[in-house]
Amino acid sequence: MPSSRRFLFRTALCAAALVAAWIAAPGAASAADYPARPITLIVPFPPGGGSDAHMRVLADLASKHLGQPIVIENKGGAAGTLGPATMAATAKPDGYTISQMPATLYRLPFIQRTSFDPKKDFTYIIQLTGYAFGVAVKADAPWKTWKEFLDYAKANPGKVSYSSSGSGGSLHVTMEQIAKQQGIQWVHVPYKGGGEQNAALLGGHTTAAAASTGTFGPLVDAGELRLLVVWTPERLKRFPDVPTLREEGIDMVTTSPYGIGGPKGMDPAVVKTLHDAFRKAMQDPVHDELIAKLSFIDDYLDSEAYEKFAMQLIDHEKAVVEELGLAKK
Repeated sequence: MPSSRRFLFRTALCAAALVAAWIAAPGAASAADYPARPITLIVPFPPGGGSDAHMRVLADLASKHLGQPIVIENKGGAAGTLGPATMAATAKPDGYTISQMPATLYRLPFIQRTSFDPKKDFTYIIQLTGYAFGVAVKADAPWKTWKEFLDYAKANPGKVSYSSSGSGGSLHVTMEQIAKQQGIQWVHVPYKGGGEQNAALLGGHTTAAAASTGTFGPLVDAGELRLLVVWTPERLKRFPDVPTLREEGIDMVTTSPYGIGGPKGMDPAVVKTLHDAFRKAMQDPVHDELIAKLSFIDDYLDSEAYEKFAMQLIDHEKAVVEELGLAKK
């Protein structure tokens, strides 16, 4: 090959190498330097509920370990799935948009058509905790016990209404499981979150609220609401006089675990950075105090265990939906 042609060939090779390096460098640098700017954490419920309170405190604690602020974006709707669904459809898998992942994500695709597939469209970063659920009525309601409430609902088909944070959510499904087992016909009224549920119950628009204890706990403490039953395996330390469903003869436990996830295809190094920061936040005494106040359950899983658990829960929820006759046609 003539020297001039060899020179041009070598020049072309060098140029190609430089272009390849330039293309690869931003991705490599972003993973190595992550995070280099604020992170958005989607909370798929409106402000004012237990989820919002928990995620705000956790985000503030985790941001100290990441060296960048975590900005909360409330995006309620579709029983807590609108936020993560929007993230999966529009966000880049760069770790700068993540979302709380409620258990409804595993169930809703079997009830109605959705834009997401929980087995394919998310990166599972860390499982955090589980809700402590229960049923509350106004403090001046005539029912002092869960049994009295059920007896009234049985004797008055269609007259009792209860709220939840959305159709297809754990609250809705559990209440329908109870209704099927007890032979009850009651009316489900879905809302976007706990704040709206409290307002509806206090305003007399619903008979009862099925919600997390973090949502209606302060109103129970203030004497405005009466907590009739909890859905946890054991009684809650915060409400020691309130029985569990099992104590009331209904062999059922619902705690609804949730975590944090991102769009599919995230860099494992970025996932680890986020996992480690949120894990450290979970171990902070401030977080322990909040969890106790909300009566939430510590249900930590690392990234690998969280994804494995999610895959198993998806199959379980499919079976539950089919049993209740809620499966999409």
